[in-house]
Amino acid sequence: MSTHRANFNRHSLHPWADLPTLGEDESTPLIMKGEGVYITDEQGQRMIDGPAGMWCMQTGYGRREIADAVSDQIMQLGFSSAFSTINARDGELARRIASQTPGDLNRVFFTTGGSTAVDSALRLCQLANNIKGQPQRKHILSRHHAYHGSTFLSASCSGKERDKTAMDTLQDKVHFLSSPCHFYHHEALSEDAFCDFLVAELENKILELGPENVMCFIAEPVLGSGGVIVPPEHYNRRCWEVVKKYGIVYIADEVVTAFGRLGYWFASEHVFGVVPDIITFAKGLTSGYVPMGGFAVSDRFISEISGEDSGGNIFSNGYTWSANPVSSAAALASWDIIEREDLLSHVLEIAPYFQQQLRALRDIPLVADVRGTGLMAAVEMRIESGLEGEQLLAQDYAIGELVDSYCHQFGLLVRPLINVCIMSPPLIITREQIDDMVSALRKALELAQNDLRAGRFPDLNRP
Repeated sequence: MSTHRANFNRHSLHPWADLPTLGEDESTPLIMKGEGVYITDEQGQRMIDGPAGMWCMQTGYGRREIADAVSDQIMQLGFSSAFSTINARDGELARRIASQTPGDLNRVFFTTGGSTAVDSALRLCQLANNIKGQPQRKHILSRHHAYHGSTFLSASCSGKERDKTAMDTLQDKVHFLSSPCHFYHHEALSEDAFCDFLVAELENKILELGPENVMCFIAEPVLGSGGVIVPPEHYNRRCWEVVKKYGIVYIADEVVTAFGRLGYWFASEHVFGVVPDIITFAKGLTSGYVPMGGFAVSDRFISEISGEDSGGNIFSNGYTWSANPVSSAAALASWDIIEREDLLSHVLEIAPYFQQQLRALRDIPLVADVRGTGLMAAVEMRIESGLEGEQLLAQDYAIGELVDSYCHQFGLLVRPLINVCIMSPPLIITREQIDDMVSALRKALELAQNDLRAGRFPDLNRP
């Protein structure tokens, strides 16, 4: 065991730590270097970074422009407290974001990442209702398979059923609607009928709770960490229209879909025809080089709780590193690269090829579904075994781990989500690199399938 892994096992607490086997990790890749779309592990194995870090390495690894921008900003002004000062980088970044958001979303608040962005947006909604004399508006509508973060409020709004742990969440004010994944219902309903069902479910839940009691509907345009779930056509717009009808705040969680992942700075309006009240963002904002997130909120929303309508209140929410000038410098440098290299157009041009090549994997019996849009996709694997409950979950974990291990051998890192391989490569990926990625995944899937057919099945006795 290397010194690096030994140090990790002895002293680090992983953000997804398997507590029964804490300190016994021998397989998680130890990454030493990144360049372009590639990362290199401790053994010198070079792999395509299929998930782009975690949906965030938009412009790829080793960008000198971002490194120089960060270095220069550190030497000029390494920190500025957003509580008592302002800085030029923060203002310029806010201006650029406001220039690309839909509608009148012209007010920008910066946080440390996606979780704190969602948490802050929800707190703003709570504050607004209290100021407006509507303290009963506390109910939040989310969806199963949604992921909105790891802070208390954002985790409470996350609906990944298989990720539920013994940690507490806010349960009495958060309501989960059906996952908009047609694949799980395609044998019973057409896509149009399924969409009708989902929209009716949303409206019925609003009426059940009472519109006057519902604070917001929070929705990823495409559910990312829940398995790259692309809702039925017109679903997002129809849900937005229902929410508007009842005067409820619509929060679009674009932590994953913003900054080029779908070919636009923000996807809500361009791709889905939605103009939210609030958009949360993070990840690709800085191309993953330094932590940063935030939200953009509409002028109309702010006008109702500011000035003479403020009641003398304060938006008392922020973080030590809110509007950090170094993070802003990284974001501006990443923005410049995306513009200079016309990466948005590149994504729009290459994404159909990316989706087409991945969908060709459907000829492998182990592959149950391939879905995605833009430069985000998921390959779901399944075998018929008759297992249910915890045994089925253990089987799905084992399949995912088996495919993941083969992918490493063939030079591809994927994000295994139980029995789903998630891919969201850097925006700079080429056709040739897509071919290499799909080829590696095909080999991994075929070998895993052969193993399963031969009875060489991973241990299912996991906690």
